[in-house]
Amino acid sequence: MERWQKMLEECYRSIEDLKDRLHLTEDECMKLMEIEKKYPVCVPEYYLSLIDAADRTDPIRRMCIPDHMEFSEGGEKDTSGESDNTVVQGMQHKYRETAMILSTNQCAMYCRHCFRKRLVGLTSEEIAAHLPEMAEYVKAHPEIRNVLISGGDSFLNPSSVIRRYLETFTAIDTVSFIRFGTRVPVSFPFRITEDSGELAAVLSEYSKRKPIIVVTQFNHPRELTEEAVCAVDVLREAGCTVRNQTVLLRGVNDDSEVLSDLMNGLIGMNVAPYYVFQCRPVEGVKNQFQVPLSKGAEIIDRAKRTMSGPAKSFRYAMSHPTGKIEILGRLGDSMLFKYHQAKDEADSSRIFTRPVSESECWFSDPMSANDD
Repeated sequence: MERWQKMLEECYRSIEDLKDRLHLTEDECMKLMEIEKKYPVCVPEYYLSLIDAADRTDPIRRMCIPDHMEFSEGGEKDTSGESDNTVVQGMQHKYRETAMILSTNQCAMYCRHCFRKRLVGLTSEEIAAHLPEMAEYVKAHPEIRNVLISGGDSFLNPSSVIRRYLETFTAIDTVSFIRFGTRVPVSFPFRITEDSGELAAVLSEYSKRKPIIVVTQFNHPRELTEEAVCAVDVLREAGCTVRNQTVLLRGVNDDSEVLSDLMNGLIGMNVAPYYVFQCRPVEGVKNQFQVPLSKGAEIIDRAKRTMSGPAKSFRYAMSHPTGKIEILGRLGDSMLFKYHQAKDEADSSRIFTRPVSESECWFSDPMSANDD
């Protein structure tokens, strides 16, 4: 067993385990134990150490410790229409150029804002068993230029499984590059740094065949630790490009100074900001983390004033059933939007305006995104 796997076994996996570390009262424990029955708890010691235990509103705490708001009413299970886009068991094809594989339902940490809280499915080995069928689908659709291996957390797959994915898809001529979606550089960097070297060796071998992009999710400047920097360095030395997708989260990074520090910090550790995503109205997430669209646009605009050029290269967007919609900002009494990616070719690059109330956080009706 690898050292990182032993460390993973030591994660905190219950409120009972956490109560003394976080100074929880008996009443708090009882309420949170009800939540963990539906939405499991898993927090690595490393990430827990980033919390200020004396601060009940600590932003790191909000991302990893259950809260009673997870049982508040409202929200949807699948906000981006993922079930409608499944073409092979474990594989989705929503956007013309991209095939996405939900390679595992395992994570090193269960983020409280996760938009796949509903995900209960096959193991990584069971999903990998469909690789021949996935490869045939990609070969039959030459418009697919890249494969995104996500999850759960794609780097929680054994290195041998990661090798099988890379071996399969780097061999397809029409695939230009491979992406991995992972939060382990943020929440559990030891998956990368306390590995025997197998993961780095696999990535290094296949990055010489096709470009490999690792897409991670740093949401707060306090996550930019020495351990995280070391993990990113290993990935870069293995030939990978590292990019970041941040989620705009109430009580975590809905502050222009925090966002500016985060983006400037990412550039300082050779990670390119990619997107800031509007938090999705997921069941168990919506009422706790969503920021209104108009406020989000204002926060982004203020933050960019103190960012370097490379740091402000990201797009503020929502991942909507109809596509990735860039949120451009206010235009009089309305807001201006543009399809950055579209499920329907007719929407590609289309700019539109839409009245948005001060409290509106999402387009609740998918068709409402087509307002002109």
